[in-house]
Amino acid sequence: MAERKLILAIDQGTTSSRAIVFSSDGHPVTTVQREFRQIYPADGWVEHDPEDIWRSTLEVSHAAIEEAQAKGGRVVAIGITNQRETTLVWDRATGKPIYNAIVWQDRRTGALCRELVEGGAEAQVRAASGLLIDPYFSATKAAWQLDHVEGARARAERGELAFGTVDSFLLWRLTGGRVHATDATNASRTNLFNIHDLTWDDELLRLFRVPRACLPEVKDCAADFAMTDASLFGSALPILGIAGDQQAAAIGQACFAPGTIKSTYGTGCFVILNTGDQPLSSNNRLLTTVCYRIAGKPTYAIEGSIFVSGAAVQWLRDELRIIGSAAETEGLASGIDSNAGVYLVPAFTGLGAPHWDAEARGALFGLTRDTGIAELARAALESVCYQTRDLFRAMAEDGLAPSELRVDGGMAVNNWLLQFLADILELPVDRPAVNETTALGAACLAGLQAGFYSSLEDCAAMWRRDARFTPRMEAGTRARLLAGWDRAVARTKT
Repeated sequence: MAERKLILAIDQGTTSSRAIVFSSDGHPVTTVQREFRQIYPADGWVEHDPEDIWRSTLEVSHAAIEEAQAKGGRVVAIGITNQRETTLVWDRATGKPIYNAIVWQDRRTGALCRELVEGGAEAQVRAASGLLIDPYFSATKAAWQLDHVEGARARAERGELAFGTVDSFLLWRLTGGRVHATDATNASRTNLFNIHDLTWDDELLRLFRVPRACLPEVKDCAADFAMTDASLFGSALPILGIAGDQQAAAIGQACFAPGTIKSTYGTGCFVILNTGDQPLSSNNRLLTTVCYRIAGKPTYAIEGSIFVSGAAVQWLRDELRIIGSAAETEGLASGIDSNAGVYLVPAFTGLGAPHWDAEARGALFGLTRDTGIAELARAALESVCYQTRDLFRAMAEDGLAPSELRVDGGMAVNNWLLQFLADILELPVDRPAVNETTALGAACLAGLQAGFYSSLEDCAAMWRRDARFTPRMEAGTRARLLAGWDRAVARTKT
């Protein structure tokens, strides 16, 4: 029997690193996952140890390659997808980071962002980068490290340090420090990249005080990035695709036509709507971003970012310890007739789109003596759907009206959640047969560059639906629930 050629997708996420090996027809052959430590040094601060990121990535990649080989396959290409905006700065000579990775959820640069907004810089930033000024993005995280690690700024200006999002850091390590590069999607999340001329923007670099000398080269999402160091996997493997996790999910969900939309429910929730070759500007504080860039041609998207979705369930499990696993929430939520007026606003690290309130903090409303675990679990799941509805309402006010939604991510296995989502959005919700669409998107990019596929249409042909959820909630019930949510959010905002 001929040896099957396979693609390794490295999916480096916020709470875990995964490696999924795909066949050329988009079927997962093997999956390996490792969770790693979350670090919370202060209120609103979130960090990762870069060595935890690297070790877990290397471990899952090794294990996935070995399992694939045991099943008669051979990995011939690698695609990488990653948690976006999480920011690292490292020494070019040693590869050692100068500080922990500052995670996308981190809010420590809130005061600096307010100062820049009050100074009138947001219009300039938005015009060039498509983004708002917010601690979420990478620029102020990089500046913070250069300002708070002794000697770092001078070293960065001399070109001794390298700045990057997680994809750049992994690429550097995978190539033994030979390649410092990123792709257009990750670059577009930094506040430093001009999404119109597709280059690092000198004015933004001056504004955020990030030296050009520390920046990576920006490539297409499907490109010959580099060969891995041969010592890592027994032989050198080509890295042929990179995209930030949400853009990779849009690719895995075959959102290639203008107007197609996906929502990923992982640690946070991210909605991306393809707008084609035109970067549309939102009047409702949604983001304009690069959806993907193939053969030098950009495709754009409108995005809404929610900081906490699956993390709310993780909070029930790890901090409150009222559930043993995320899977328990489906039975708990479906086992009661209503939310009993209980609302969770999970603003643990502020509120994202369309509110963009960095100082908001989480709150529970409507608690009574009868409130129990089921009500709290249901409130956590409902909060994900309400936040998604806030994004869709903002899109509607921008004149964008999708007719259906494709969903993915860890929470998408929860049938109760997806039915409630369809009810709240008043839209059909489709779950794909391959739920790991983020990794699939990275594999599609690598496969496109490797010649497995001749076009994005070949990738789209692999998408298959697992289930469709259609709205069935009465209008009066929906209106009552949404009114309660709107009141809760208003009381939470600063």
